Amino acid sequence: MKNFGISTIALATAFVSGAAHAQTAPAEKDKLELEDIVVTADKSGYGANLVQVGTFRNARIIDVPLTVNVVPQELLRAQAAQGLFDALRNTAGVSRSNASGVSADNFTIRGIRVENRTSFRLNGSLPVINLVDLPIENKDRVEVLKGVGALYYGYSPPSGIINMVTKRADRDVTDFTASVNDSGGTRTAIDIGRKITDNFGLRVNAGAGIVAPGIKNVTGDRYFASLAADFAVSDALKFRFDIEHVQKDIPEVATLTAPAVASVLVPPVVAGKRTIPDIPAIDVNLGGSGLRSYARATNFLLRADLKLGSQFALTLEGGQAQTTRDRDSPTLTNYDLRPTSANYGNGTLSISRTRDQQYRNRNVRAELAGVFMTGPVKHNLIVGGNMNWRYQNGRSSTTVTVAQNIFNPINIQLQEPTTFTTSPLDVRDTGAYVTDRLEIGPVDLLAGVRYSDYQSRTASTTGAITEFQVQTWTPSYGIVVKPMSNLSLYATYLEGLEEVTPAPLNAANAQAVLPPAKSEQYEVGIKYEPRTGFLIQLAGFQIERASAFTDPVDNIYKLAGRARYKGIEASAAGEITRDLSLYLSGTYLDAKVINATPATLIGNRPEETPEWTGSASFEYRLPMIRGLAVGASAFYVSSRPINAQNEAFIDGSTVYGASIRYKVPGVAKDMTIQLNVDNLTNLRYWAGTGSNLLGYGVPRQAKLTVRVGL
Repeated sequence: MKNFGISTIALATAFVSGAAHAQTAPAEKDKLELEDIVVTADKSGYGANLVQVGTFRNARIIDVPLTVNVVPQELLRAQAAQGLFDALRNTAGVSRSNASGVSADNFTIRGIRVENRTSFRLNGSLPVINLVDLPIENKDRVEVLKGVGALYYGYSPPSGIINMVTKRADRDVTDFTASVNDSGGTRTAIDIGRKITDNFGLRVNAGAGIVAPGIKNVTGDRYFASLAADFAVSDALKFRFDIEHVQKDIPEVATLTAPAVASVLVPPVVAGKRTIPDIPAIDVNLGGSGLRSYARATNFLLRADLKLGSQFALTLEGGQAQTTRDRDSPTLTNYDLRPTSANYGNGTLSISRTRDQQYRNRNVRAELAGVFMTGPVKHNLIVGGNMNWRYQNGRSSTTVTVAQNIFNPINIQLQEPTTFTTSPLDVRDTGAYVTDRLEIGPVDLLAGVRYSDYQSRTASTTGAITEFQVQTWTPSYGIVVKPMSNLSLYATYLEGLEEVTPAPLNAANAQAVLPPAKSEQYEVGIKYEPRTGFLIQLAGFQIERASAFTDPVDNIYKLAGRARYKGIEASAAGEITRDLSLYLSGTYLDAKVINATPATLIGNRPEETPEWTGSASFEYRLPMIRGLAVGASAFYVSSRPINAQNEAFIDGSTVYGASIRYKVPGVAKDMTIQLNVDNLTNLRYWAGTGSNLLGYGVPRQAKLTVRVGL
């Protein structure tokens, strides 16, 4: 009834305002003008004002009726971020999933897995593939739009959309950055931007480095390059182009920042329960230098913006994301945890070996945006359509087993595998959407609907064909009340569509694609900006979605029923004073399975879902020593169930960090020297879990970084 009421208000308002259209004064109408699309640039401070994701592109965060967290460039620099998790750990509700985090991190937001093939976006549009260490050196900011994003993006889980916004050629800049860590890892990067003419600019980012996270027998290399071009043909027509390439070669058991070092399958010791082993030595490598992950990705996106007068604009976008990966994925199984046993710690290392995995997303979008009056009502209308073609060759894996000891591991070396089969997957997701934000004094009413036509086709190695086709409508409604310009209250209802996450590698139907499913989300919240550059957000939400798990009876990954996620989320980010920057976030989550087959799952917490997550980061610029700043951070995740049966939970943990940076006066245009220490206390902790897998965090790491602007 709630969503029906909101839609009735929106439709009634549209009808009344439409009847008053003839009374609109031409002079008032002529004052309306569609705002230009904002091209973000590097800014100082931890605060952010605008967002560039979904139908909210170019909107103020305080006006967006959903939870949005923006990690700006200054915070990325202050923490010497070197990967997506370094950025996202600052935002509420984010935790690691069960992957090792070497080629890429797997994330959950609000206890729901983020889909690596559909939920990561470049410049608010192109779905890039998070199966390699995506570059953030060329990114101005990282944005997280929490919850259902189906209205704009089509099929994606209700965890949220992670949007990476590239640096633009809006000014002349020359920056060189070099860093080294205490394990011998290095990273260099160059950032050059030039305004070639008044209406044409280029920005180039490139870098290379040795990856050494402080784990035995783990070193690798990483390279990236990117180009961003901006061309204003006229005031009415503008083009933007982005292309980026990244490749990384490193042992699969290693990681760049703080994810799992390896995956460990937990053996059952009594019926219905499992034993969590002691965390091995913090620098241990359960695989070996010969078990490698080699991934490379190329993404490009072209965009054209055409003004159709002062009140309407047309946006056309098209691009492709392509990733190829070779992978050795080790899992230690069946190890002996009896301290008195002669085989204490002995187990079997099961290694899933795959070569030439190929993933490709092709995406096009056409969108018309307009602003106009009907009587006293101002409309902000968006009408669009998009199509996404997704392909993966479904390369099979060859499994090899070798003896290994969890407490005294040997360095594994294997010959190259040679025999593979393929099980290709083709997906076409086509959608059309319309959304309108009606401004009536201090009240905004929002209504939108999307029509989706989803088709997927999988060919098994035996030639059997599995097809899914769904054609459906998904509505979205909302209301925003702004009693003051710096305060907003909102309520929204959204329906979403998602592809259930593919079966994990340790399931009998590994990588199997399950039928698409619907999700629902309610959210209410308040946003307050007590001062420019500092934003406080508080929201309550409820999400219902399909639940999937690996059945222990037949080891088949399958849909099991529905799960409900209820929670409260809060954040505060920006500049407290001229000398103090702050970024705080926290989430409480009450998640449980509400119906399931088997019924024994009902009431359980969904696997890998924490009740509490929180982060706190600050930087203080000492007024008595100009250019000197000190910072600290803490990231907390509570206990999480290792599987759908809740047979065991990994312990919660708090990981600390610290930093000091100094802007050297009188050297070049801008020179900064900084020291960052991650995992300050050298804590041994479980970093991720799910599907009975455990991953543990990397040791303390100190990084010295020098950045010079010319």
